[in-house]
Amino acid sequence: MVANLTGTAWLRELRADPAPQRVLVCFPPGGGSVTNYRALAQRFGSGTAVFGVQYPARQDRLGDPAVTELTELAEHVAADLRGWPQKVRLALFGHSMGATVAYETARRLEDSGRPLEHLFVSARPAPSFEEPGRLHTGSDEGLIADLERLANDPAPIGILRTEPGLAELVLPAVRADYQAVETYRHLPGAPLETPISVLAATADPTMSVDQASEWSAYTAAEFATATFPGGHFYIDEPENIAAVGNLVISTLA
Repeated sequence: MVANLTGTAWLRELRADPAPQRVLVCFPPGGGSVTNYRALAQRFGSGTAVFGVQYPARQDRLGDPAVTELTELAEHVAADLRGWPQKVRLALFGHSMGATVAYETARRLEDSGRPLEHLFVSARPAPSFEEPGRLHTGSDEGLIADLERLANDPAPIGILRTEPGLAELVLPAVRADYQAVETYRHLPGAPLETPISVLAATADPTMSVDQASEWSAYTAAEFATATFPGGHFYIDEPENIAAVGNLVISTLA
């Protein structure tokens, strides 16, 4: 057990534990922030601390330059995680863009000799998938329309059309994240030694349930898939938050 884990600009504590047996590190989706995981973090009990990754150019990091390369995001997070004691048992969880950032972070940690307990990837095709779109080079309207396409409730997204001041704050980070995803190209290498669990939603327009099995090529350890009802942001639905939390807890147990 390890006490007093130190947060950083990139790593924010979501659920404290005085002496955690393990730490779950959560990677937000594109356009998201550490607050995406507040509800999920509360599903965990004694023995598990939960940290979230805070990407730059949003919330309290609004003044930090945006990062437009997915692998650079992974480099920063891996560097901070290496600063924690080696005996900390780490598991990573990433949703959408965050799934690929978590995977690339896992690669870097393993390459430096840092073992991981588990990698959970949600709502994202396997790393070999290349995004065909180039929304990051287009209009703000195109970005807003795609956010509406993916949202569980598109109505609040429309505010970005009528509130230019809000759009000016939000859309630069969204555009940077879209660029990171749309320009990402997987560099071949050895599969992870970390077990992988893939979470997929039945009505996700960005990833089919069948695509989940393609992640099996990226681990030499155990592999599992799980399916949930809903769309791309199924993980925000209260019933799914509970189910995802239970899945992670039972897998790590």
